[in-house]
Amino acid sequence: MSKAALDNLARIGQIKPEGRFTSAYNAAHAAALAALRWHGYRSENRYTVFQLEHTLGWPAARWRVLDAAHRKRNLAEYEGFLEVEESDIAELSELVSDLIQDVAALTNP
Repeated sequence: MSKAALDNLARIGQIKPEGRFTSAYNAAHAAALAALRWHGYRSENRYTVFQLEHTLGWPAARWRVLDAAHRKRNLAEYEGFLEVEESDIAELSELVSDLIQDVAALTNP
């Protein structure tokens, strides 16, 4: 697929807040799971992966944002209710970026 063809699929401005939140949450979950596995841990539930205090040394104030996102994700998944603010999405997206960088640093010390 060419770059131009891929660019035709871009719909950033049209993605609803719920979709952007879900995408950011899923990226956070994947990165946190990678950190967990890097340290030899396994996870039997989605919440366990956000134990970033132990895997990346993150302070509680940072990983609690991900914990709050996890609770919102559960409400959406199990009760069909998701209400997110743009500020929630922005904060989550910023943390996801930091999380990905910190996980990458594990493999490139």
